[in-house]
Amino acid sequence: MEIRPILATLHKHKLTAILLTLQVAFTCAIVCNVAFMIIHRAQRVSIRTGIAENQLSVIRVEGTRQGANPQAQHAEDLGALRAIPGVESVVATDGSLPLSQNSSFYGVCPTQQALERAMQVQSLGAACVQPGVYVGSPGLIATLGLDLVDGRDFRADEFVQDDDPPVAIISQALAQRLYPGQNPLGKELYTGAKNPIRVIGVVKTLLAARLRTPGTDDYTMIYPQLPGGRMSALVYYVLRSAPQDRERVLKAARATLLKVDPSRIVGKGQTYSQIRARYFQRDTTMIGLLIASALGLLFVTALGITGLANFWVQQRTRSIGIRRALGATRGNILHYFQTENFLIVTGGVVLGVVLAIGLNLLLMKHYELPRLPLWYLPIGAVVLWLLGQLAVLSPALRASNVPPVVATRSV
Repeated sequence: MEIRPILATLHKHKLTAILLTLQVAFTCAIVCNVAFMIIHRAQRVSIRTGIAENQLSVIRVEGTRQGANPQAQHAEDLGALRAIPGVESVVATDGSLPLSQNSSFYGVCPTQQALERAMQVQSLGAACVQPGVYVGSPGLIATLGLDLVDGRDFRADEFVQDDDPPVAIISQALAQRLYPGQNPLGKELYTGAKNPIRVIGVVKTLLAARLRTPGTDDYTMIYPQLPGGRMSALVYYVLRSAPQDRERVLKAARATLLKVDPSRIVGKGQTYSQIRARYFQRDTTMIGLLIASALGLLFVTALGITGLANFWVQQRTRSIGIRRALGATRGNILHYFQTENFLIVTGGVVLGVVLAIGLNLLLMKHYELPRLPLWYLPIGAVVLWLLGQLAVLSPALRASNVPPVVATRSV
């Protein structure tokens, strides 16, 4: 199709064409960045924790009796909880679980020299890291459903109360960070404690209790340390059961714990799915808002294209009739409006790509958003081209149906 007549027509209505081009450009810039933000947050929400999420429940217990022995109480509670039908395993923890926000982080170095350098400059530097630390009673690995890919689980004689643990199990990501290309088993971790801690096992994935920096969120380690020590009366029991039994197990666990000691404060408990949903509540809300914003913007743009096309069809009815009388087919008229729309949208897309990059740089500076991958831009362009063609289709079909005789009567 000859484009020059279309360009000449657009030149006559340049203000309207420029406004529509700008609308498409802003839509392209905003939708590309919004789509990137949606996918970025969706990836964060779907991050793997490494534990058996759909089988776990947690219940919080706080003792009130003076002079009670917390460890003896924990042992009695664990025995009673294991007797509940449907409970596969149960452990006592300090409340730290992936995404629980109840976290402990320790500076860890792979060598004594690295630790001394870090202490001199009061910074972990390049050699040391600050992983999240989990503690729990015997059976923690199995109860959480962690995948122990190397080494062994803790022995009963390795568990401590208020002392520094002699051994640790670390995540695969932390092992690769501290000992790249080496076998981490038998290596020693330096934390500033009296003695170094020996690595005896590696789990495949274990997410931290609180997400901090992408790429370091699965730097974690597990200590064979009983929660609470001798003095603390606060403990969290993690129960593993079939997914469909979790609510029933929680109710039974609360009743059991109150039966063991009615003077204590026993929480209602929650499934791990609820813990995860609460952690990402703001993200899921934001995803919904971003999707609604993007769809609203696309709808308004489509409405603008359709409205302008309808106006132009009405305004050009006479010229359309003349073209039909001179031999133009319905397809020629249809393609004319589609090409005209394609040219306007293409102009908006070219400008929108530049605006999208600029907007992303602005978001990176003020909101720490990652750089927009360039492949979002051609996808955004295709979406807007398709949207433009769909929006103009109805007015273009109406124009193609203008009979030559109507144009003749209007001359």
